[in-house]
Amino acid sequence: MVSSDWQSDLRKRGYRLTPQRQLVLEAVDKLEHATPDAILTEVRRTAGGVNISTVYRTLELLEELSLVSHAHLGHGAPTYHLASRHHHIHLVCRDCSEVIEADLSVAEPFTTMLRETFGFDTDLKHFAIFGRCAACTGPGAGTGTDTGAARTPAGGPPAEGGSGPTA
Repeated sequence: MVSSDWQSDLRKRGYRLTPQRQLVLEAVDKLEHATPDAILTEVRRTAGGVNISTVYRTLELLEELSLVSHAHLGHGAPTYHLASRHHHIHLVCRDCSEVIEADLSVAEPFTTMLRETFGFDTDLKHFAIFGRCAACTGPGAGTGTDTGAARTPAGGPPAEGGSGPTA
């Protein structure tokens, strides 16, 4: 379903919510962390004639208009999510490709140290930390402690059973 906020945001900036823009926004919203190829696959479920260059151009415009954001979650294409979602750090499992969204507050001591030591003001919205998730670290891992982090596989919506894709 189209968000009236998307329509008004685009109109305020002199753009229309074209069918292609609407489909790309809806795909990004549905898939959460999705590559342009995954977005194209989702868009083609409704509009088979859309090509990858349309998706890239649309994503570029939507990012310039601060409607979507991208992050680099590994080698390859960036992944996109709606900019209206809370800002977060991406924790990427090297084994199963699961992406855990951690609130920026967990990095506050680190960003404070960078600011105080180097005078460096961080922009963590494109930030990804690579490692191994609790499910992949072996027996005894994942004690059930809730960290408040949201988990999704890289490039798509939450998977059944919490396991990520096998690229």
